[in-house]
Amino acid sequence: MDLLLLDLVIVLAAARLFGALARKLGQPPVIGEIVAGILLGPTLLGPLIGDQLFGPEMRPPLQALANVGLVLFMFVVGLELDQKLVRGKGRIAVTVALGSTVVPFVLGCVLALSIAGEHVGRDRTLPFVLFMGAAMSATAFPVLARILTDRGMQRITLGGLALASAAVIDVLAWTALAVVVGIAGAGEAEGQWKVLLALPYALVMFLVVKPLLARLVPAYEKAGRLTPGLLSLVLIGLIGSAWATEWMHVHFIFGAFVFGAVMPREGAERLNHEILERLEQLAVLLLLPMFFVVAGLNVNLRELDLSSLGTLAAILAVAIGGKLLGSYAAARTQRLPGRQSWTLAALLNTRGLTEIVILTVGLQKGVLDDELYSLMVVMALVTTAMTGPLVRRLYPDRRVARDIADAERAALGVTAAHRVLVVVPDPPAEQAPLVGLATALALSVSPSSPSTPSEVVLGHLRPYPSGRLEVGSGLSSELAELAETLHELETLATTARERGSDSRVVSRFSADVAGELPGLVSGAHPDLLVLPADIPGYADVRDGATCRVVTVAMPVPPFMFEQAVPGSEPVAVAVHHGSGGDAAAHVALGLATLRGRPLVVTGGNRASALAQRLAKLGVEATSGPVPEGALVLAADTANVPQDVHLLVRAEQDPDPVDWAEAVSALRAPIPQP
Repeated sequence: MDLLLLDLVIVLAAARLFGALARKLGQPPVIGEIVAGILLGPTLLGPLIGDQLFGPEMRPPLQALANVGLVLFMFVVGLELDQKLVRGKGRIAVTVALGSTVVPFVLGCVLALSIAGEHVGRDRTLPFVLFMGAAMSATAFPVLARILTDRGMQRITLGGLALASAAVIDVLAWTALAVVVGIAGAGEAEGQWKVLLALPYALVMFLVVKPLLARLVPAYEKAGRLTPGLLSLVLIGLIGSAWATEWMHVHFIFGAFVFGAVMPREGAERLNHEILERLEQLAVLLLLPMFFVVAGLNVNLRELDLSSLGTLAAILAVAIGGKLLGSYAAARTQRLPGRQSWTLAALLNTRGLTEIVILTVGLQKGVLDDELYSLMVVMALVTTAMTGPLVRRLYPDRRVARDIADAERAALGVTAAHRVLVVVPDPPAEQAPLVGLATALALSVSPSSPSTPSEVVLGHLRPYPSGRLEVGSGLSSELAELAETLHELETLATTARERGSDSRVVSRFSADVAGELPGLVSGAHPDLLVLPADIPGYADVRDGATCRVVTVAMPVPPFMFEQAVPGSEPVAVAVHHGSGGDAAAHVALGLATLRGRPLVVTGGNRASALAQRLAKLGVEATSGPVPEGALVLAADTANVPQDVHLLVRAEQDPDPVDWAEAVSALRAPIPQP
């Protein structure tokens, strides 16, 4: 007994220490807890110290405590499985979940067939192959939820889609695992008929037990709190359900999970919250860390050799490659943008808690041997640890903050218009071509959704008049100038509205135009910024902007705004398509389509490939030299060609342009403000 108590002290202290260290490193605490178990086991301490502290006689009581923690944890997972996650995202979530499950499952089965002879006998080949497929396709819903909440991504569409997909994957993974465990247990003397009771058990739980549990809600409301009697009923039902599935040779985790899933939801929010509070304190602080440390104790990396490293490399390739490619391909079939598709795939590659539970079941049922169990635990650690850094790389904090702001505006009922800010220099009356360009860009460079309205903001800072009177306020003349300026800007804005884009004016006097202009730009939160190259403080404004920036390097013809004089319109829109990305070509495509002008793409092989691709999409696009009289665009880079009208710099963290979607959006009706 004294050794058991000492083991508990060591295990809990190590779990808390390494869990806190993992959290400081930006990783889920479960990684630190599993690493603590590996270090306490034979990998680091070796047979001398390790066997004395955690010898064969100590493993059964430690494993029993860990299993109790696992029962409570799986009940919590079932209780927190929110069906609302899939509402509104059903088709996309199910498609992504199927891709994220089927591809790694098939690849895992293929890998298992190639290594089955080294790890299991012929009588265990089928459950081993199916188990490896299920293990490869798992996603850790609890760890994923923690990663999303740590970055605030649960508040954006991508985070909600990841949670919805992971919830579907959880159901698929546990169903597949139940089938595998049933097959594995069918070889036992009693298992052949008991496994057949799994389906009647599930029907009883959902058709009989679930309505009975709904009576807990009025009893809880009458008592006003979670009484010991109510909690005892829940625990008796939970342990009884876990015992039933274990007796049927399906494993106790399924009984615990199903009992959590059939707990009442409607009107039971406070009841479930109190149950979670009571159980999580015991499970999370004591028993669940015990489970992960015990899982680590079963890992012995000392016994691995070069052949094991080759198997580990194959496992990592199948697990990571299958998850990423399957999830990405499925997301793209639902027309999710490339960046979001890769981010979603990286999130669903998280395995952590769920994977360790599955591997422990495989070890207990004899489907996995000790060597393969150790390798699969390493895979679970690697895939979980890589998720956070990879997601930050694919979807930086700036993108998350931008999406959260859009979500908050949508929640408040504020229309998130595609906003184009044009900085209007003096005199405003002569800037009709510039504002016309901004209006054309607002109407042609489509945002993520063709139904999103456009908005043109005319920003103008007017310097205080020189030679101001020292006697008197001088306000009369300044107000007169400001009124005249506002009238000129409002005339431009009215014409922009007539073209189909909402428009508003921001204008004021400034003692330091160059110094105050960056603040005006950042305060407007534009999606696209149009700048004349000769405005005061141009470099600071351009470098400080995080959105897409269009610089007017040469005067543009007035064809974008007014009724053009015959012969004033350019014969084509041309773009130098080089190493500066797709932003310039995207803007050129929009301008050419808006005015029905051919698009000429120049710049070598990449330009020719883009022109051919656009031509296949029905765009009048060719490659070749810039024709005389064309409106010319180029990427805003260090090497800018001569005679360029517009320079285009991409926004921070840009998504690659989906040309098929861009062309489709340009052909959609222009949304009216």
